[in-house]
Amino acid sequence: MQENKTQIVIGSDHAAYQLKEKIRQYLIEIGMDINDVGTYNEDSVDYVEFGIKVSAMVSSGKYERGILLCGTGLGMSMVANKFPHVRAALCNDLFSAIMSRRHNNSNILVMGGRVIGEELAREIVRAWLETPFDGGRHQLRIKKFDRIEEMV
Repeated sequence: MQENKTQIVIGSDHAAYQLKEKIRQYLIEIGMDINDVGTYNEDSVDYVEFGIKVSAMVSSGKYERGILLCGTGLGMSMVANKFPHVRAALCNDLFSAIMSRRHNNSNILVMGGRVIGEELAREIVRAWLETPFDGGRHQLRIKKFDRIEEMV
């Protein structure tokens, strides 16, 4: 039996652990079922490991969406976008989060724990979850993404 597609998989490194915990709690408050793949404290870890865990689950289709956090969000977004069928968007502002959904159908939200605060992060997550994909001409562009994956 396939996992419930409304679930979210979330992961972070030590630099964003505190923000991940706040976002995880917010997701629970709004009724989401969360798979937290770590890290589970502020001990130094390699962000790549957690980026791989979340991205592999989204890439395989086990989860429709994921959230990744690290100090800046840059490393996690680079890791995530190595995976087929992943469209990870680094969003440290509301406009980027909304447009990443509307035009790019992003399926992994990436944020920088040392870049933004809790309230803005909550608003970004809310907007990202609520914003639908516009489709149309944007779907044609997503198909071009898929063709790139086939070439490499």
